Amino acid sequence: MRSWLRERRNELKKSQEIVAAAAGITQQHYSLIENGDRTPSVECAQAIANVLGFDWIRFFEAEQKAS
Repeated sequence: MRSWLRERRNELKKSQEIVAAAAGITQQHYSLIENGDRTPSVECAQAIANVLGFDWIRFFEAEQKAS
């Protein structure tokens, strides 16, 4: 689970649907990413990060720390 991603989304008071639409992906795909069931592509990570205002590299740093 990417609790940091959920926390950031909640801080900004955005729904999964809003973030997904703004990032150009489905809500289902976003949910899988947020729950840690899927790793986003670089392009997708950049899009989500742009919507939520953080460095897209964080998706990949968090995975390395968890390993």
